[in-house]
Amino acid sequence: MGGVPATVAVIGGGTMGAGIAHVFLAAGSSVVLAEADAQRAAQGVANVTASVTKAEERGKLPEGTTAADLLANLSTVERLGDLPPETALAVEAVPEDLALKRAVFTEVAAACPDAVLASNTSSLSITRLTEGLPAERVIGMHFFNPVPVQALVELVHHAGLPERVRADVRGWAEALGKTVIEVRDSPGFATSRLGVAVGLEAIRMLEEGVASAEDIDTGMRLGYAWPMGPLRLTDLVGLDVRLSIAEHLERELGPRFAPPELLRAKVARGELGRKTGQGFFTW
Repeated sequence: MGGVPATVAVIGGGTMGAGIAHVFLAAGSSVVLAEADAQRAAQGVANVTASVTKAEERGKLPEGTTAADLLANLSTVERLGDLPPETALAVEAVPEDLALKRAVFTEVAAACPDAVLASNTSSLSITRLTEGLPAERVIGMHFFNPVPVQALVELVHHAGLPERVRADVRGWAEALGKTVIEVRDSPGFATSRLGVAVGLEAIRMLEEGVASAEDIDTGMRLGYAWPMGPLRLTDLVGLDVRLSIAEHLERELGPRFAPPELLRAKVARGELGRKTGQGFFTW
């Protein structure tokens, strides 16, 4: 198994970005966290610190290392142009907006001339993302929440991806201890497409009064060995995120991905799941 890059940039220090930073720090990389301003950078560092500290408390850090050891290799920048030019891998974990992601990678590509540009998008087209960018350096690298715990990374190919880049990124993901699946660029890839389909149907069933949220989830956990039911998973992902992905898939794949009115109503009320304390369940 190969190692991880010496220097990794993570753009965006929210839940996903912090988790991605955590796993690369634990694997031995120096991580530079890029955020838009000092306040957001400080919050990003706090998010990474909380994640790494929790892992230390649970005995989940690499043997012989402490949270302080890992965090000593974390730094921040507030301008993408200040990223280290020797950066080998840049992972963006910014909101699901194609123009925003493309703008981020445009700046990163200029600042880090040899970096692979990996998008953590869960549904947006990697092919469309490459427009105006050095396409041979762009790949989808979809992590799952919580990143330090979830074993899967979904690599998303596009037609212009060289074999060398694909192999490098797969090796880096495997060096994190992740299992890799590889998917051709298509709407929703493999995981979001299937996960959203089941999640939307579970919401429709709740909307129609077929069963309670708890019973729907229990049915999937015990009947199909899901570790978590689709409604609780939607709460964890965020109802707003699930709605955005469903709307994207509806545009790309048709009405079978049309969001239920119950989902729209909950998002409109600010019931976004665990992050707001209320979704399909109370947190």
